[in-house]
Amino acid sequence: MTESSTHTDLWPAPLATGAVDATVTVPGSKSVTNRALVLAALAAEPGWVRRPLRSRDTLLMAEALRAMGVGIEETVSSSSAADAGEGGAWRVIPARLRGPATVDVGNAGTVMRFLPPVAALADGPVRFDGDPRSYERPLHGVIDALRALGARIDDNERGALPLTVHGAGALDGGPVEIDASSSSQFVSALLLSGPRFNQGVEVRHVGAVLPSMPHIRMTVDMLRMAGAQVDTPESGGEPNVWRVSPSALLGRDIVVEPDLSNAAPFLAAALVTGGRVTIPDWPEHTTQPGDALRDIFTAMGGSCELSEAGLTFTGTGRITGIDADLHEVGELTPVIAAVAALADSESVLRGIAHLRLHETDRLAALAKEINELGGDVVETEDGLRIRPRALHGGVFHTYEDHRLATAAAVIGLAVDGVRVENVATTAKTLPDFPALWTGMLGPVAGATTASRV
Repeated sequence: MTESSTHTDLWPAPLATGAVDATVTVPGSKSVTNRALVLAALAAEPGWVRRPLRSRDTLLMAEALRAMGVGIEETVSSSSAADAGEGGAWRVIPARLRGPATVDVGNAGTVMRFLPPVAALADGPVRFDGDPRSYERPLHGVIDALRALGARIDDNERGALPLTVHGAGALDGGPVEIDASSSSQFVSALLLSGPRFNQGVEVRHVGAVLPSMPHIRMTVDMLRMAGAQVDTPESGGEPNVWRVSPSALLGRDIVVEPDLSNAAPFLAAALVTGGRVTIPDWPEHTTQPGDALRDIFTAMGGSCELSEAGLTFTGTGRITGIDADLHEVGELTPVIAAVAALADSESVLRGIAHLRLHETDRLAALAKEINELGGDVVETEDGLRIRPRALHGGVFHTYEDHRLATAAAVIGLAVDGVRVENVATTAKTLPDFPALWTGMLGPVAGATTASRV
């Protein structure tokens, strides 16, 4: 099935007839790839992004930067060991940013939030548009901040897409206050372009507790790798304040780590089937939120080992419910909720109210779709309460959300007859997911009721 398939297409999620035993090579991190592209585009010299993820979100980022004048060349050269594997490399050649240009953000949060600050540095107008759902996702933190820093933006006072940034070739920058409680990407967006602002930038978060802090730490680490000076709360600065000094960014040679959040369904398969799955190249140290899966899935009944082969996760065939605050790792929630629905005890997932503003309202969607299969999931003020029940087959709607689709596949391992609507939406961050999934299952994939009708 391709991304162009209609949304009414139903994919029969394979039923596992035994314990999974597989090695799954997960493509590169979307979060790292898109940050690397932005930093390379703003650098003073060419750089390399090796083993990049090639998915809808990252290709949209690359095309948007090209539209503003940046050179991004594809290469499959094996001149470096870092080029090995399917990812190949992108050579990024910075140029004077220009408009007029049009950016299609799709429904990619990183594109719609990271690129308006970049567009403010362009000569000329840059128009941003995207999928219908992108109009509903919060963008006010970036828009209001850029205006306070000297940018001119037309958004019809909506605080959302579509909008036009009237680039003036430079931006004053300086101190700015924002409420980033709905998305940590507001902070990352300003920090990534901050070195190119005349006065740098000082971002002060003034709202409720920030979600997804690992992603801000990722942004800071990658800025420092590119030569930027960044002061953070962790480095002795004020709480909720990040400062980036004005400077030239260096062109770097960046190797993209595997996307650990996209490893979630495959590790879950080991837990659900009582099997074993190895993810090669799992980093020993990382800022990716997906690294938390090691602790979370161990608490739910499995065990893991990190070795030269990668991360090997082993399930026992028993799944235990958890009470977990997922505020910092909210993107893992859909697959964790799917596993929890198959557990032998209740789970409470907390700290994730911000998921109502993601690709879809993930809390409402998870509750509705699992309950349609016979589950007992209740939305709370800031999360989900999941009481395991005997589930049955049926259609699992994805709402054009890639993580809903992978969650459905996990449930389908243990529940006969689960059919996933628009599984092609996984191409947003995980190309060829159906092939990866069936390849992992191999001989333990059984025919499902859905595939026989």
